[in-house]
Amino acid sequence: MQADTAPRYTSYPTAPHFHAGVTSLTVKGWIAAIPQDERLSLYVHVPFCDRLCWFCACHTKQTNRYDPVATFIDALHCEIRTIGALVGKRAAVSSLHFGGGSPTMLRPGDLVALMSALRESFRFAADAAISVEIDPNDMDGARLDALAAIGMTRASLGVQDFDERVQKAINRDQSFEDTKAVIDGLRRRGVGSVNLDVLYGLPHQTCDSVATTIDKVLSLRPDRIALFGYAHVPWFKKHQTMIDEAALPGPAERLAQSGLAAERVIAAGYRVVGLDHFALPDDSLALADAAGRLRRNFQGYTDDSCETLVGLGPSSVSRFRQGYAQNVAATREYCRLVGAGDLAVARGIALSPEDRLRAWVIERLMCDFRFSTIEAVERFGQAARVVLAEASMIAQERNPMLVRDGVCFAVPRTQRPFVRVVAARFDTYLKAGTARHSAAV
Repeated sequence: MQADTAPRYTSYPTAPHFHAGVTSLTVKGWIAAIPQDERLSLYVHVPFCDRLCWFCACHTKQTNRYDPVATFIDALHCEIRTIGALVGKRAAVSSLHFGGGSPTMLRPGDLVALMSALRESFRFAADAAISVEIDPNDMDGARLDALAAIGMTRASLGVQDFDERVQKAINRDQSFEDTKAVIDGLRRRGVGSVNLDVLYGLPHQTCDSVATTIDKVLSLRPDRIALFGYAHVPWFKKHQTMIDEAALPGPAERLAQSGLAAERVIAAGYRVVGLDHFALPDDSLALADAAGRLRRNFQGYTDDSCETLVGLGPSSVSRFRQGYAQNVAATREYCRLVGAGDLAVARGIALSPEDRLRAWVIERLMCDFRFSTIEAVERFGQAARVVLAEASMIAQERNPMLVRDGVCFAVPRTQRPFVRVVAARFDTYLKAGTARHSAAV
């Protein structure tokens, strides 16, 4: 791993280390072990877009026809019934997230029917949070009504950048006016929380253009803002070769853009949450952070405390106490497997005791920029001594990225933008792996 790259650590071990040794049979056993009255999360992956944004690194494909989407929806209903029967009613769903791709590509009636199927197969808690990723260009009145009908509590809209030159370079036309109209429509329908995703490090972005976009975003007063660095991974997503690498900002410019954007958001009254999220002080994410309850999963930072997350749809990842499992990414193969009543598991990884220890350390660093030596020993016993010894060695380095702070090891404030690199020091899989990763800032 290069010093300026690192995994994003939405899981540990990370996805490149998943393998075919985890099968459908494995996952059925893990599902059977879900405790009675467990609270669990659901993630539904919609693997289609009606346009392909060149910056995107998600598992999705472009289609201008609805037929393949309709076929996928039929298969998704099969998977919902199969996994719902395995989970039963002993577990209550407290969080549901629709991601993609573009979930808002679904026709309004199909989205409402999908939500009905989920409620029929799973027991939902009365206070379940329902969030949906929205492409403003997909939206119309009927789709806004459908989102309200399914009980959506949080909308997440991708903004990326409002500069027309940047949008053209990433194939993402999206005006501020259209974005505002969607947010206004959501709020009129009672959606209580709005998150906006903004990117820095895109082609042709400058500090001035980022500042202009951030000011427009702040004028919309979203409850949360996610500020991500563009991950240029053309070896992983071939369509990113459409982006002119000569137009990409360098490391110093990326860092400057990130810092400038963060300063503006903080000055507007938002609380910093983890590495790249911001939230209004009364938002549940900010409250979780203040209380030391912040978590990290495949959607990024979250206040979701569930230990079990069940992924539905192609490429989706499930997290159980015993390990991770990922569905097959190819939509046709996914449809074949779940249509036959089977699970679509392609790979995963079972967690060892050491994996759980290192996952906890990495998550705490990513969320809190520190971890407690006392809590490490209380949770993991003498096994924690190995990691604490590693932390002590890092703290003794010249210009250390980790320092001893009372009973904790902490990332100094000046090093926090590089916390992914710090976390990577505790990742034993990186040394043996060959996976390439995105820029750490």
